[in-house]
Amino acid sequence: MTVESGKYVFHYILESGVAFLTLAERGYPKKLAFQYLEELAGEFGRLYGSQVDSVQRPYAFIKFDTFIQKTKKLYMDTRTQRNLAMLNQDLSEVHSIMTRNIQEVLGQGEKLDNMTKLSSTLAAESKQYASKAKDLHRQALMRKYVPLAVIVVVVLLVLWLRAKFYS
Repeated sequence: MTVESGKYVFHYILESGVAFLTLAERGYPKKLAFQYLEELAGEFGRLYGSQVDSVQRPYAFIKFDTFIQKTKKLYMDTRTQRNLAMLNQDLSEVHSIMTRNIQEVLGQGEKLDNMTKLSSTLAAESKQYASKAKDLHRQALMRKYVPLAVIVVVVLLVLWLRAKFYS
């Protein structure tokens, strides 16, 4: 978490019931501040993690101050090679994540294009199916009723001819 106060910023993390806090100028990289706190938390947990709950007096871990001071010197100058390497590593991680996200978005676009093509094809084929179904229905009706109609016409023709010539 970060709390801003004027031209300074407090960064802090809580781990295993212990608060690790640092004060930095507003321009100091937030990533480096949190890496500093995480490094302190890791070392403190390794050295004194099991003793935190049983502390009876203030400043019980005063010996840890030497580690804090050594680590602080490493993080004081944001341009040191170590800090630049950490920032570059974080930057490359962000770059790879962003590249992967862009590739996923492009992949989704291709999938959407394919779905659009498939839906267009499906619409065209369904229209074709509908017209063929109408044709088949018409043919089925013709097969069913044309022979009956022919018989009726022939019978009527015979009756008409009979009535015309034999009457």
